[in-house]
Amino acid sequence: MKRTLGTCYYPEHWPEDQWGEDARRMVEAGLTWVRIGEFAWSRLEPVRGAYDFAWLDRAIAVLGGAGLRVVLGTPTATPPRWMLDRHPDMLALDEQGRARKFGSRRHYCFSHEGYRAECALIVEQLAERYGKNPHVAAWQTDNEYGCHDTALSYSDAARIGFQVWLRDRFSGDIAALNTAWGNVFWSMEYDDFAQIDLPNLTVTEANPAHCLAFRRYTSDAVVSFNRLQVDILRAHTDRPLTHNYMGRITDFDHFAVGDDLDIASWDSYPLGFLEDRVGADAARQRIYAQTGDPDFQAFHHDLYRAVGRGRWWVMEQQPGPVNWAPYNPEPLPGMVRLWTWEAFAHGAEAVCYFRWRQAPMAQEQLHAGMLRPDSKDAPAIIEAREVARELADAGDVAPAQAPVGLIFDYDADAAWQVQPHGATLSYFGLVFEQYRALRSLGLSVDILPPTVRDFTGYAVVLAPGMMHMPQDLKNALAQSEAHVVLGPRSGARDAHMNIPLPLPPDYPDLDVTVARIESLRPDMPRDLADGGRIINYREIIEGTADVVLRCAKGSAIAMHAGTGTYVAAWLDLEGWQNILRPLIQNAGIETIDLPDGVRIRDTGAERFWFNFTQEPHQIGAHHLAPISVLRQPR
Repeated sequence: MKRTLGTCYYPEHWPEDQWGEDARRMVEAGLTWVRIGEFAWSRLEPVRGAYDFAWLDRAIAVLGGAGLRVVLGTPTATPPRWMLDRHPDMLALDEQGRARKFGSRRHYCFSHEGYRAECALIVEQLAERYGKNPHVAAWQTDNEYGCHDTALSYSDAARIGFQVWLRDRFSGDIAALNTAWGNVFWSMEYDDFAQIDLPNLTVTEANPAHCLAFRRYTSDAVVSFNRLQVDILRAHTDRPLTHNYMGRITDFDHFAVGDDLDIASWDSYPLGFLEDRVGADAARQRIYAQTGDPDFQAFHHDLYRAVGRGRWWVMEQQPGPVNWAPYNPEPLPGMVRLWTWEAFAHGAEAVCYFRWRQAPMAQEQLHAGMLRPDSKDAPAIIEAREVARELADAGDVAPAQAPVGLIFDYDADAAWQVQPHGATLSYFGLVFEQYRALRSLGLSVDILPPTVRDFTGYAVVLAPGMMHMPQDLKNALAQSEAHVVLGPRSGARDAHMNIPLPLPPDYPDLDVTVARIESLRPDMPRDLADGGRIINYREIIEGTADVVLRCAKGSAIAMHAGTGTYVAAWLDLEGWQNILRPLIQNAGIETIDLPDGVRIRDTGAERFWFNFTQEPHQIGAHHLAPISVLRQPR
């Protein structure tokens, strides 16, 4: 697949006589794709049922006529004001019961049947009109599901939908629900599904089984909302369909949404994410303030490659300072180019910069674009032109299976959010830190969905923190040729958040039992015997498996038997490196201890070296200049 560049453009924001010049400059800069339309509902349907597509017809003709390929977005992330007058109860409610009001975006509840019907109407109109348009080469559904904490809604529509979902899940048997949830505790038993409210505004914490069920319902509502649009589009077009996901948004199952789409895409904002999503401490934020974390974008590249079943894009790439993070510095020179090549190294088909021109109005006026508001070049377009020149001499994307697989499970993330057991604990954080440790050892990693059962070709597979592990997954892992690393908290709950018997992890041929657990204060780490520390969380384990890692006081932290290893604690980077390095080397995989900020990514044809630091590095025969990308054939 050829590697291409693009941008995000809003023709409705600019005078029509400017469109042609913009299109010409996009092509001149080496761009192939232009995404439009995802926020334009008020201009497409200014009054309900009165559609105005003439301007969009002309915009698509101008852009396509210049040689650009259009990605057309459905506008359902920004319902117009008349929609709220027609459906005043369509707004999502937050956990405190407060309405998410009009005046911004994503102000809808996924469960509201009236709003879903309105979305079907506008998508049908767009699909009928543009489904076979030669310039419309791909479609995007909605925009950034779950962004701004908008997946979970505590509205009446969600309550009614949740009750119907539960009735279906339990085949109308309320006694079965009471048993599964353990509702005898605190006299929480129900007589009818209609009595079940949403798990918010309770005196103290709600039943964790109730909370997890609601999160699963919410995820299914997002999947259903997306499928509604996909089914309409499929009836009118054979062009690929995508949705643009976000960084560290885990309130719905992206794999399930992706099953209905052709391509996964995501919106990569390295500097903004460093401030509010990576979880880095203040010192690390200072070091990477103008480059972004060296692993966070890569993690999502690998995640969305899995969501897209091999096909994925960056739909929005940060081109300069953003407007929405706590602090918004400018990227260092060379970073836009580095981020772009990093995405291509992980298999991206396209990288699209957000946005073409900086807007002089409204909420995003301080968000940089490829052009300044006065249409002069901004730094990003200069680096994009450089990438375009380099792509002309580069080969196509050549994917290759990585030697290490890392399972990521959105349902496990929901379970950890429901029952974290410690203020600093999160499933995403645990998986990400193991991913960082693998990358620090010079490894490429494939992220795998929890539904995978064939692990052929992987020397090592990690499944950290997967709270509910179906028995067939455990069996498939145990029967594979891979060395399997579990824990902590792998297999810690059954499907309804009960502690299972036998006690976890209950993994074939691995005699390890989690006897009890504790979460640790951030200022009370525990030393490991051979370097590194236990942080955040620890389990006390028993069994006859061989102890391969101990804490400084002698108790077992990791145990091994056959091809399985259970790690019973959350470790710091040095700790993860010390347990993973010999295990990976014993599986026949070479490791390279990389300096912090230097990373490797292998494709089928190339090895990429990335230096996120402002210092040069010499690693063997490889000299890495500051803020640089080095490509070499494999």
